[in-house]
This record gives sequence, C-alpha cells and structure tokens, in this order.
Amino acid sequence: MPRLVHALPKYSRHKQSGRAIVRFAHRDVLLPGPYGSPESRAAYDATVAQWLANGRKLPDAPSPSGSGPGAPSPTGASVPADLTIAELIVRYIAFADVHYPKRIGTTEVQNLRDTLRPLNEMFGTVPVRQFGPKSLRALQDRLIRDGLARGTINSRIGRIKRMFKWATADELIGPEIPSALATVPGLRRGYSGAKETEPVGPVPDEHVDAVRSYVSKQVWAMIELQRWTGARPGEIVAMRTRDLEMTGPVWTYRPERHKTWARGKARVIYLGPRAQEIVKPWLRARRDEPLFQPREADESRKAEMRRARRSRVQPSQADRSRPDAVRKPRECYTVASYGKAVRRACEAAGVPVWSPNRLRHATGTRVRKLFGVEGAQVILGHARADVTQVYAERNETLAMEIAQRVG
Repeated sequence: MPRLVHALPKYSRHKQSGRAIVRFAHRDVLLPGPYGSPESRAAYDATVAQWLANGRKLPDAPSPSGSGPGAPSPTGASVPADLTIAELIVRYIAFADVHYPKRIGTTEVQNLRDTLRPLNEMFGTVPVRQFGPKSLRALQDRLIRDGLARGTINSRIGRIKRMFKWATADELIGPEIPSALATVPGLRRGYSGAKETEPVGPVPDEHVDAVRSYVSKQVWAMIELQRWTGARPGEIVAMRTRDLEMTGPVWTYRPERHKTWARGKARVIYLGPRAQEIVKPWLRARRDEPLFQPREADESRKAEMRRARRSRVQPSQADRSRPDAVRKPRECYTVASYGKAVRRACEAAGVPVWSPNRLRHATGTRVRKLFGVEGAQVILGHARADVTQVYAERNETLAMEIAQRVG
C-alpha cells in the first residue's frame, strides 16, 4: 500500500538495542533513551518537528564550521549556539512572572504556559538560531491537529512572536529572527482547516438564574454584582472595602490593579442601588480583606451539611479538619476558581455552560439598548467604541425599525 503523503514518520522500537527509533522514507534515526521513555518521546517530537519545518526532509548534518557559537540561523542572525528554545522559554516565563503579577487578576502567565508547552515539546532541544518561519508553520499545523480553534491558535502564535521580540530587546538573539517570524500570517477563516467557534455573546438570564441553587452565597453575590455593574471577573474577585467610595447615591469602586493598569488607565466601576444592596452584607471591618472569600464558603458548606445530617455526630468526626492540609481554601477567589464554580453549577443545573465574562457581554448589550454605544462604553470602561462593539450586541430592534421605515 503506498505511503500516505500526510502521514507522520512512525515511532518504533529498535530490536537490537531496545531503544526508540523514528523511521523516515529513506533513513532511520535512532533516538536517545529506551523505547517508550519520556526522553525518547520528546526526542521523537523534536525530530519530526524539524523534519516538517524542513519541508518533510531531514536536515543535513551541521558542518563543523556551522556548529560553533555565533553560527548563522535560517534567517541570517548571529545567535549563541548554546541557547535552545527550552532555555529561552524558561527565561521568558521568569520575565512574565514579574511582568504579569497575579494580584492584577490577569491569567496571561497561565496562557503563556499553555502556549509554550507544545513549542517546548516540539522544539525544546533545537537551538534558537535554527528556528524560523517553517518551524512556526509546523507548530501551527500541530495546533490544528490538536483541535484548537482558529482564534486560539492565532493568539498563541502571537504570544510566541512576542517572546522572540522580547529576546531581541534583551539582546539574547538578533532582530532578524523575530522579523522573519513576523512574516508568518495568522490563520484565515475558511482557509486553514482549523476549527471555527461561534462569537462569544451574552448569557441568557434564564441560564444565569438556573445556577443559583448550585453555587455558594459568595459566588452568587459575585454573579449578581457582575450583572448589575458590567465589571470584569478579575475586578469582582479582588474587590475590597478600602477600594469603595460609599458616599452619594451612586458608589464607586476603583480597583487597585486592573487589566489596563500598567498602561496608566484609570478604571472606575459604578454601583447603583441594586449593586449596593448586594455588596453591603459582605463589607469588611478589616478594609484590606477581599469581600468574597472561599474559606467562608467552605465553612458555610460544611455547617449546612452538618445541619442536614440525620445521624448523631461521632466524637471522632466532630472536627476532621487538618491543620497540615496541603490544599486549603484561599482567602480570595481567582478568575479560574470563580469560573470553575460557575461551570460546575451549569453542569449540575443542566444548562449550557457559560463563563462569568459573558455576564459582562449581557450588561453591555442591555446598556447599549437603553443608552447607546457611548453609554455601554462608559460602563464597560473601554477607551474605544470599537472594542465595545465586541461586548455589546447590535441593537437589532433599531435596525428593523429603520428598515421598516426606510426600506
């Protein structure tokens, strides 16, 4: 049977040595480590990735003159030969941990880790000087085969390009490499074979109300607060008493850190009468404490289970908490834990799973219908109206009224 053109070389066992081997059309490559070991699997991924990046041909063995420090890259840059993709990733993650502190509420560091993991699996042992546009396209193909959506792939490829730009600014590599990688275009709708997803829209009110019985009082308060303010999930979980100005008919909430804080942008969230009633029971005497705390939710859940218990509590079960427990409830919710609680509640309630950020879409849509794009822009805190268009659906009622009169 003829070999399929799109098939990948086979990962096999070398009978004589017991090591792993990858079989190409005209050549076999013996891999380090025994067959089935993580070391050999990583070497297989790297070898096949180089084969794909080289146009489905094995690269020629490097000559002695081209293997030393300062050897030219596929793009002509002078790069230290001992700097590998894996080492560059480690340095960039260390930079990101400082540049994107967790207290701001951003998930960028975790997004970077998810982005760079397949890059490390495919090219971790490859010198940076050998990484070019073909290698980046090979990674794109890998992400498509993994079933990621087109928008997600484009975002991840963009993060990888930013990593190489950072390496240039830090004088780890020359400017030719990020310039060459910038020539790789993003995937276009309908032309890439990648999965397409529907645009994120507002969550229906009935789907929100359905989860009330399946979340804690803290999580429900955060959901309701998002519905009435249009705040981001990260801004809600980080809310503290000290950040609230509670004078006048409308309160204001100024998060200490927010999404555009590093750009010098101010963020003000307005709390009307409904939002104020939600917040009041959670105000803290210690003004630096977060309003909504998972620790209290866990204590309330255990107390409720104890009240619902029919049998007598045994002395050995009076207090089964462990002071040395590895995982303890946090003092503050994170965007991830908040979203996880909502997702579990949706599954328990039998409604389509929605994320907390869709509450922001719903608020934007509702405000836009009442006060137009400018009103939604002010409430959502966008600097430009075109960004608001993403979060607020178009007012189809107005469009139909215009068409009825004019068309």
